[in-house]
Amino acid sequence: MNTATADSVREIIRENVFDPEIGINIVDLGLVYDIEVPEGKRVDLKMTLTSPGCPIGPQIIRGVQTYIQKAYPDLEAVNVHLVWDPLWSPDMMSQEARDTLGFF
Repeated sequence: MNTATADSVREIIRENVFDPEIGINIVDLGLVYDIEVPEGKRVDLKMTLTSPGCPIGPQIIRGVQTYIQKAYPDLEAVNVHLVWDPLWSPDMMSQEARDTLGFF
C-alpha cells in the first residue's frame, strides 16, 4: 500500500485535475498553495481559484478530493481549504503553463 506524501499528492493532482476552461493542470496554474499529510492519515490542502467567482470551482475541488481519495483509499480524510490570500495571479504559474498560454 502506498503512503501519501505531499509530493505524491501534488503529482496525483498534476496528472488528473485540470482547469477545464484553460486545459492546464491546477498545480502548474499555481492554484495549489500547500499540502500537508499528517502521519500519512489525511490530506490537508490549501488552494485557491483564478477568481473568487470562478464558476467551475466546485468541480475543481471535487476533482482534487476524488483523485486523491482514489489514489489513497485508506486516507481518513481529504480536506480542501479554499483560501484567497494570496490572491492568484498569472505570476504563480509554472514556466510550462506560461509557455502554453503564451505568457512571457
